Amino acid sequence: MEIKLKIEKEIGNLLDSNREFRAKELLVKFPKHKPLVAYTIKSLLGRAEILKIGSTRGAYYVPNTDKNRAALSHAVSRWERAYENGNLSEADVYDDAVKALPRLGLLHENIRSIFDYGFSEMVNNAIDHSESPTIRTMVEITDGKLHFEVHDDGIGAFENVMRKRDLENSYEAALDVLKGKTTTVPDRHSGEGIFFTSKSGDRFILESQGLELLVDNLIPDTFLEAVTPRKGTRVSFEIALNSDRHLDRDVFRPYSMSVEEPAFDKTQVHVKLYRYGTAQISRSQARRLLTGLDKFKVITLDFERVPSIGQGFADEVFRVFQKRHSDIRFEYLNANDAVRFMIERAKNNQL
Repeated sequence: MEIKLKIEKEIGNLLDSNREFRAKELLVKFPKHKPLVAYTIKSLLGRAEILKIGSTRGAYYVPNTDKNRAALSHAVSRWERAYENGNLSEADVYDDAVKALPRLGLLHENIRSIFDYGFSEMVNNAIDHSESPTIRTMVEITDGKLHFEVHDDGIGAFENVMRKRDLENSYEAALDVLKGKTTTVPDRHSGEGIFFTSKSGDRFILESQGLELLVDNLIPDTFLEAVTPRKGTRVSFEIALNSDRHLDRDVFRPYSMSVEEPAFDKTQVHVKLYRYGTAQISRSQARRLLTGLDKFKVITLDFERVPSIGQGFADEVFRVFQKRHSDIRFEYLNANDAVRFMIERAKNNQL
């Protein structure tokens, strides 16, 4: 009985500090008492002191209050609305979504922070960049995931980047977006919104002008594929309600060199996306890859599924660019023996 009281006290502490708790948090503290933890939770549910949210695998528990009961009993799990893009503010759109879907207020704090950031950033991008007369939004909460979409009928995200940055095609524009810090309105935007939103969910899709950029963080991998062309831009975002991903720890911090003074000064590039169907990646493709990377202090090149690189590619990246930007550090991963040989050869040639 003494252990049961300790478990109940710990539940009270978790509810006071987090407004919610999960069974696994208790099992960390009471690893030898799994049956008693389950019994204690069941007892609190039976006494109507707590409410259960979600399925067995992803369940969590909140206090049984009038506000929480009302949120759970609310019938709406999907909200859609179209807005005229005049004096529209992303804060107004966000407020409408929260009012329409009270269950947003019962999401885990880490999921709610990710939604707050990603949804607001994508709506703001559509408002400021699309030149679309109408912006359509959708938010849906199911038992297992949170999903939102933002559509516009404007110029198209990749077309906009292509024009403003004088690129050859939408494919190159999509690759620039993937690097981060790419914006067509530098005095108003840092270019970080799409990059960090794509890293914060389970799946992120940016579709524009017959090209779909898919970032799947569960695999993890990134894809660029041709799709049926449609006007404007569509953003789709999805995350599991029981995800333990945190905005600061898992999204922002990995791309910052300093914990004390966080800044977006690290990035990672998937080299496979620059192959353009060739076996060896050339010097001209290296120059395309390197465009805009001088804004960062650490650049990680991911060579997964890259069978080989040309001498020109390796030389352009690891000797020519590195010589001009000695303050930038290159790192690489997933390189096979052939790729690693060319990289180290180019690095040694600058000595």
